[in-house]
Amino acid sequence: MIDLKFIRANPEIVRQAIKNKNEKADLDALLETDETRRRQQHDFDTLKAEQNQVSQQIAKAKKSGADASEMLAEMGSVAERIKEINAQLVKTNSRLEELQLSIPNIPHPSVPIGFDESANRVIREWGEKPSFPFAALDHLELAEKNGLLDLPRGAKLSGSGFPVYTGRGAALERALINFMLDKHIQDHGYTEMAVPVLVNRKTMTGTGQLPKLAEDMYHVEQDDFFLIPTAEVPVTNLHADEILRHDQLPLKYVAYTPCFRREAGSYGRDTRGLQRLHQFNKVEMVRFVEPDTSYDALEEMLAEAEAILRSLGLHYRVLELCSGDLSFASAKTYDIEVWAPGTGKYLEVSSVSNFEDFQARRASIRKKDSQGKPYFIHTLNGSGLATPRLFIALLESCQNEDGGFTIPAALENHMPPLAHKFT
Repeated sequence: MIDLKFIRANPEIVRQAIKNKNEKADLDALLETDETRRRQQHDFDTLKAEQNQVSQQIAKAKKSGADASEMLAEMGSVAERIKEINAQLVKTNSRLEELQLSIPNIPHPSVPIGFDESANRVIREWGEKPSFPFAALDHLELAEKNGLLDLPRGAKLSGSGFPVYTGRGAALERALINFMLDKHIQDHGYTEMAVPVLVNRKTMTGTGQLPKLAEDMYHVEQDDFFLIPTAEVPVTNLHADEILRHDQLPLKYVAYTPCFRREAGSYGRDTRGLQRLHQFNKVEMVRFVEPDTSYDALEEMLAEAEAILRSLGLHYRVLELCSGDLSFASAKTYDIEVWAPGTGKYLEVSSVSNFEDFQARRASIRKKDSQGKPYFIHTLNGSGLATPRLFIALLESCQNEDGGFTIPAALENHMPPLAHKFT
C-alpha cells in the first residue's frame, strides 16, 4: 500500500507508475474519494466540537437553574447530523481503502520501463550450457525411464497440474528441499520457519495477493481461508500488526511449503510435464530490514538464490524485470532462469523482490526509531528455489547417454541409501 499522503502530493508519479506497470487502478476515483472523506471528516469534527461546547453550556445552565430546553433541542438536531455524517464516513473510508488497495507499488527508478517480458534485461550468466554427444532427452522421457513421476495418477487424483513423484523421484524432490533449506540456514544465516498453508483473508491482503489476484487463488469458501501461493504470505505476516523492538532487525526467515495456484488465464502456456503446476514445492527466503539497507539486502538474496544453482553446477542467467513484468507489489525484481537442455529453453526458478514499505503498510509491520516513533520497515522475499523447473533442469543437465542420471555431489548426502543410483 502506498502512503495516502504521498499519493495526494504526487499524483502524476503514481499515475505514471500505474501506466508503467500495465495496471488499471482508478487514481482519479481515489483522489475524489479522499477529498470527500476529508470534507466529511471536517464536518464531523466541527459538529463534534460544537456538540462538546454546547454540552458544557447546557451543564452550566442546568447547574444555575436556567432554561436549557432550546439548547437541548438544537443539540438533538446536531446529534442526528453527526450520526448521518458518521455513517457516510464509514462508507467513504471503506471505499477509500478499496481504492487504495488497488494502487500498485511504484517501481524503483533503476527498473527499466517496458510493458512485457521482452523489455527485461539479462544482467549476467553463469556457467556453460551443457552439450552431449547424444540426443538429449527431456525431463518426461528421463522420468519415465527412471520411474520418477506418475502424472496420469496425479491427474486421476486431482486433475492436471498435480504431479505424483514416485520412488527415487520423490527422494530427489525431498533431497532438493532439504539441501536448499540446509544451505540457507547454515551458509546464509536464515532461521527456519514451519508455517500454515491455509491463511485468512487479512493475511492474503497483507502481502498484496488480495484483492488483485483473487481469481488465481484456491479459496475455502466455508471458512474464508486461502491455500497459499507461496510461503511469502504466511512468513511475511508473522509480524503483521506488530511494532518490532529496536534491536530486532534484520530478520531472515526461510520456509519450505507446498504452494497452490490456479494459474487462471494460463491455459496452454508451458504446461508440458512439470513446467506449470497447480501444486508445487518451494523454499522461500523472507527478510525484514531497515529502509536504507533494503537494496543491499536484495542483492544479497539474489546471490543466495544463485548459490543454490552454482552448487548444483547448473547454467543460469539473471534478469532484471521491466516495469510491466513486475508483480503488483514489487518495487524491483530479479528473476533467475536455469537452462534446461532437453526442453531447449530457460526456465524461471526464482524471483527475488524488494517491496520497500508496500507490504509493511498493508500488514502494519513497524519499528520504533530512537525517539520512540514507529515507522514502516521494508520487506523482501525470494524463491530459494522453486523445485519443479529445478527438477527439470537437473534431470536434463545431468543425464547420461544410457538414459540414466548422475546426482550432483551437493545432493548425495541428502539422498537416502541407493536412491542416488540412477541407471
